[in-house]
Amino acid sequence: PHHHHQSTIMVRSIAAVLAAAALLPFSAVPTADARKIRRVKAGTSYKTHDPVHIVVNKVGPFNNPTETYRYYSLPYCHTHDDDEEALAALDTDIPRQKREARLQQKQRLGESIAGDRRETAPFEITFKDNIDWRLLCKTVLGPDELTKFKDAIHNSYFFEMFVEDLPMWGYVGDVSDEDVLLGEVEGSKTYLFPHLHFKLGTNEGNIVSATVTTDSDRRVDITDTNKPTEVQFSYSVDWVWEKHLPWKYRMTRYHDSRFLPSSFEIHWLSIINSFVLVLLLTAFLTIILMRVLKNDFSRYMELDEETMEEEESGWKLIHGDVFRFPENSSLFCAAVGTGLQLMLCTFGVLILALTGAVSTTRRGSILAGCIVVYCITSFISGYASTNLYLKMNGKAWTRCVLLAATLFPLPVAAVFMIVNTIALGHGSTSALPFGTIFTLTFLYACISVPLCVFGGSMAKNYGKHDFNAPTRTTKVAREIPTEVPWYRGRPFQMIIAGFLPFSAIYIELHYIFASMWGHQIYTLFGILLFAFILLVIVSSFITVALLYFQLAREDHRWWWATFINGGMTGVFIYVYSVFYYYHRSGMSGLLQSSFYFGYMAAVSFGFFLMLGSAGFYMSLAFVKHIYGRIKCD
Repeated sequence: PHHHHQSTIMVRSIAAVLAAAALLPFSAVPTADARKIRRVKAGTSYKTHDPVHIVVNKVGPFNNPTETYRYYSLPYCHTHDDDEEALAALDTDIPRQKREARLQQKQRLGESIAGDRRETAPFEITFKDNIDWRLLCKTVLGPDELTKFKDAIHNSYFFEMFVEDLPMWGYVGDVSDEDVLLGEVEGSKTYLFPHLHFKLGTNEGNIVSATVTTDSDRRVDITDTNKPTEVQFSYSVDWVWEKHLPWKYRMTRYHDSRFLPSSFEIHWLSIINSFVLVLLLTAFLTIILMRVLKNDFSRYMELDEETMEEEESGWKLIHGDVFRFPENSSLFCAAVGTGLQLMLCTFGVLILALTGAVSTTRRGSILAGCIVVYCITSFISGYASTNLYLKMNGKAWTRCVLLAATLFPLPVAAVFMIVNTIALGHGSTSALPFGTIFTLTFLYACISVPLCVFGGSMAKNYGKHDFNAPTRTTKVAREIPTEVPWYRGRPFQMIIAGFLPFSAIYIELHYIFASMWGHQIYTLFGILLFAFILLVIVSSFITVALLYFQLAREDHRWWWATFINGGMTGVFIYVYSVFYYYHRSGMSGLLQSSFYFGYMAAVSFGFFLMLGSAGFYMSLAFVKHIYGRIKCD
């Protein structure tokens, strides 16, 4: 009955996971405000004069992509003025629809995580009806409002709007004759752009392109914030027929617009460069190890028992110690299991992005995909870590499972709490709404942890628990020689182990950073998958090569050493992220830097675990292979 009970629990939990995964794309995250507007579905067919909804999303400094605020945190129009003359000028046969502004839209999980807060806008636009100029509202901006706009313009704020799922960007205003270093100088003017010109493209009754431009002729001087200024906010609309852009290719425009520079050739160069490096390294290592090992094997095979005693040196000497299990074995096994899970999770997400199962252009969908895939793959970390732990004759397997379930999520949650508090203090939309936090906690507690525990119990009940070491381990540990030259010591080996794989992905990293912490959309997931495979191969090979040198100098504590050597690339990625922040990006301010350094630390830690576990598995196979080949007493 015990097994039967377990299997029913298993079936139920898998059903729950699948149900949750199926519901995820549809679940809108509830917040305090119950009244939420349904979004207009992308790809709606419009007839002439049908109302077209503009959705406003957020504003923020162009250089700090994470520092975003609600669009209406700036004093924009909330209502549409009824101007009699303007109404008389319009075609009377167009039915006029009042649009209520500042109503929140329902959002997907990924969008909430990415900091979107979509709200309705008061623009009254109808399908295929051009508007030359129309007043939105006429207001007098007082000193407070002017100061808000002026600060925004000096920090080069841009705004983001949507039509269906097509984003549009524009700057809030502009500064003339500003000194880059000193900021505002005498005689410099600050201008606000109150007029927006929408250019919308149609094809077969669908909207396929959308851009918004600001009109510099209709700008308003707000340099002096003390004197109240009357501002006319207005808009115009131009409909164009895009006959060469079918609806399903509507997103291709975004890969090569002014906001998103194109750089495809450099990717190929970087990949070829990495690939050549990988080939050289692998060839080099294979030749060296094969020749050296061949010499070693022949020497160890030929020697007789008597001569063996005097001449024995190198890795053969420590055959009685090399399978002595590491200290802190439960932490070690949890790290290896978590690393394996993260690696499979990364592969899974990259393949989903390649096949188009996860939209690569929709904001935050990759983030949401990562979270769901991580939760579902938790079974792997539970199984792998417990299995390894029981092979090492571990007694407290529950502790190992708990470590495996919390080793990666705990640091991430700690980072999240810190940066979310800072974002709340700044009133930024990067602070997650309560509903989203609840959803994420629910996913972790009700899917990830149970699956991890289930994996652990499967490993305990059905896994093979004998380690099958090719040599017997002696009772007393052998002494480790302390006199080693610097180039064979641990610190130097760690630097080599991190630097070589890092150099293989260095160029691709720049683009990934530019899309994670910038405004580029990353679309080359094929190249990214290839780069990731190369990275795993290079770091495991380097780890094995360094392991050979370590065993040759009679140092038998290789378990933690190979894991740390493999994972050193993660440390290098973090060092690179510091370089990127100061020399390649224009980011500044407490909010942006806490997000950047906090989440980069979490990502680098993930890489450390992934590559460390890859290096360890490769090394384990290598050690078993070479000690299985020699005759040992």
